[in-house]
Amino acid sequence: MKIIGIIPARGGSKGIPRKNIKMIAGKPLIAWTIEAAKESRLMDDFFVSTENKEIAQISEKYHAKVIKRPAHLATDQASLLDVIKHFLKVTQADVVVLLETTNPVREKGLVDKCIRRFLDKKADSLATGYLTTIREFNGKISNRQQRKEFFYDDGNLYIITSGLIRQNRIKGRKAEEYILSKEQSIEVDEPFDFWLAEKVLEELKKDVNAFKKFKENPY
Repeated sequence: MKIIGIIPARGGSKGIPRKNIKMIAGKPLIAWTIEAAKESRLMDDFFVSTENKEIAQISEKYHAKVIKRPAHLATDQASLLDVIKHFLKVTQADVVVLLETTNPVREKGLVDKCIRRFLDKKADSLATGYLTTIREFNGKISNRQQRKEFFYDDGNLYIITSGLIRQNRIKGRKAEEYILSKEQSIEVDEPFDFWLAEKVLEELKKDVNAFKKFKENPY
């Protein structure tokens, strides 16, 4: 079984220009995801998928292999599923580990923890996320404790079998959920997200036990 990671990183970004290579806590944003992938001992390999030369150069600087993505798969209209299908044709992976650059905060060993859960449970898909009670306002006021929690996939990491991808699906009948701590679910789309993620990353650089402290003293 070939378990191969993909880090999709196109050049276009409207919320934050050149987002994937913008410096955050001393490194380009994409570097944090590349380094998380490099830690893995259970992935057979991983690649950055991009159409952008500058992203490719920076990815290679951080010792990532690059798959050149066709231009038509780097537009706003292109689906992530189509990007993964292109990746499958190139790599012939049996299992795809999708790592998003927009979620740079990951505890050490997270990738392999998720893969172990996926393998141990004989799952066909896995998504990271968190439990939330956030809902659309319906004109009624209720206490948070009275609302039913549901799992929200945060985009940090997905594991998907190639068979599901060929069926145009990312969630199977044997889907697993991996709950992350709140700070790992920060998704960088807007300038405020970027600022928040940088604060967390800087704290982690100063103190390897910061994740434990976040739990004890949540922000």
